[in-house]
Amino acid sequence: MFSADDSVWMAQALHLAERGLYTTSPNPRVGCVLVRDNQLIAEGWHERAGEPHAEAHALRIAGAEARGATAYVTLEPCSHHGRTPPCADALITAGVARVVIAMQDPNPQVAGQGIARLRSAGIEVDSGLMEAIACALNPGFIARMTRGTPWVRSKIAMSLDGRTALNNGESQWITGAAARRDGHHWRARSCAVLTGIGTVLADDAQLTVRDVATTRQPLRVVLDSTLRMSPAARILRGGNALLYTTSTDQRKILTLTEAGAEVVVLPADRGQINLAACLKDLATRGCNEVLLEAGRTMNGAMLQAGLLDELLIYLAPQLLGDMARGMAQLGELTRLDQGITLEWQDVRSVGKDLRIIANVKK
Repeated sequence: MFSADDSVWMAQALHLAERGLYTTSPNPRVGCVLVRDNQLIAEGWHERAGEPHAEAHALRIAGAEARGATAYVTLEPCSHHGRTPPCADALITAGVARVVIAMQDPNPQVAGQGIARLRSAGIEVDSGLMEAIACALNPGFIARMTRGTPWVRSKIAMSLDGRTALNNGESQWITGAAARRDGHHWRARSCAVLTGIGTVLADDAQLTVRDVATTRQPLRVVLDSTLRMSPAARILRGGNALLYTTSTDQRKILTLTEAGAEVVVLPADRGQINLAACLKDLATRGCNEVLLEAGRTMNGAMLQAGLLDELLIYLAPQLLGDMARGMAQLGELTRLDQGITLEWQDVRSVGKDLRIIANVKK
């Protein structure tokens, strides 16, 4: 069904989609290439929500040259009116002859309807080319559309023996400067950075993107069940900070709100914040990818609750010993089959450290 030329042009469309890695949320990252007689006519990508989609950008550049062309699109063209008109209709009006799609749109408002609309207009449609790569570009959008929660990725810097801090709490810096810069790339592509109040109290963390050029800062989210957050904490500067709590202390809530935070009271789960409720609320805010930057307690709780999708581990070439703190508090296991099973996705050197990406098998 697909030729070698199809693969070349779809690879270019996927490369274009990557340009929206830091900016498109809550929308997916999408690229489009228009080709006729195996010659490039125009290309485009979706840059940010509310602005034209990839197809619209490419069609505007192509003009009348789009008639009879093949469109290579990394995601099924939309068929509904959102902030912008349906891309399927735009392709039909432009007179393209064929549309090659990497993956079907998981959004229930589209989900095959864009393809059906194109075919009913007499356009040849082929779908599934480089689907796995297209899905890997948008794990958060897919998760939010199909299960109602974001894709949650935990970033962990640790020693070769799995230690994230000394017993006295010292952890800066286990990994090198290159690994820390790489970590900011993952912050930049995330809609929200999530941590616990213990991390904020220990480090006075800002959780901002500082080593990557971006026009958008992620939402900074803290789980603080009893509202121990100081109004002077750096994470509250400039707003864009969200606190989840189980406390209904109106004085504390008002103080933190005046300091720049949004405070949301969630139901308790055995005395702690309901983690699933937290993620569902973030999904309603349009959060696709959430980066967890927390300690062993929260990492353990998220793993045990089955809410972590991916581990992003920076592994330093040193040993810190059994008295240092581990990466996840899971309690004592009595059988090997009680462990958390991972699926390796990528391993590479970043400076003097290793970066390991692994999905949590569910």
